[in-house]
Amino acid sequence: MSDTRQKRFKMPRMEGAIAQWYARQRGSGPQMDAYRTRAEQILRDLPSGADVLEVAPGPGYFAIELARTGKLHVSTLDISRTFVEIATDNARRAGVTIDIRHGNVERMPFEADSFDLIVCQAAFKNFERPVSALDEMHRVLRAGGTALIEDMSREASASDIDQEVRGMELSRLNAFATRSTLRMLRLRAASRAQFERLVSQSAFGGCVIASEGISMQVRLAKPATH
Repeated sequence: MSDTRQKRFKMPRMEGAIAQWYARQRGSGPQMDAYRTRAEQILRDLPSGADVLEVAPGPGYFAIELARTGKLHVSTLDISRTFVEIATDNARRAGVTIDIRHGNVERMPFEADSFDLIVCQAAFKNFERPVSALDEMHRVLRAGGTALIEDMSREASASDIDQEVRGMELSRLNAFATRSTLRMLRLRAASRAQFERLVSQSAFGGCVIASEGISMQVRLAKPATH
């Protein structure tokens, strides 16, 4: 596992019709409920007025749920221009204010010490230089802040993937396509040990990891200054 590990094979770029298809699959009822539930969990741990960045938000569903209460300043950054357009349209329809940016996680267009929390869901495995991405997250995170990376685990089993797809309540065709995609994506994902090694090479130095089903949650902290 090195900082160029993602060059083993390439997935289709998330632009145009592919991004639009993905947005439709991620917008099912059960998944929207999951976004709302996760947003409520995060809101409990943040003070009003906190600055939150979601890296690679895709269609923006989760960022919108974070922004709905008006208690947080929410920003997003995505390398896909199509996703930026979709997220902008979704935020407008939802009536929420989000600073939606186009850019690369390896060179974020934000000042150092800008955010109290950074969230990255289901995207980290696609970053070509993961250590560089972690270093940038550390740079833009304020002292005492936290980064949460929630992604697929390489150790997810076939039955874990099947259960995940069943919970999405997709059509038979879309369920087949999503199941096949997740099986390919698992080849890009890191195991717990691999992720720990990546983090050890970054400015964070260490992390706390929890696993459930196909998912792995990595919590990274930037120490508070004294």
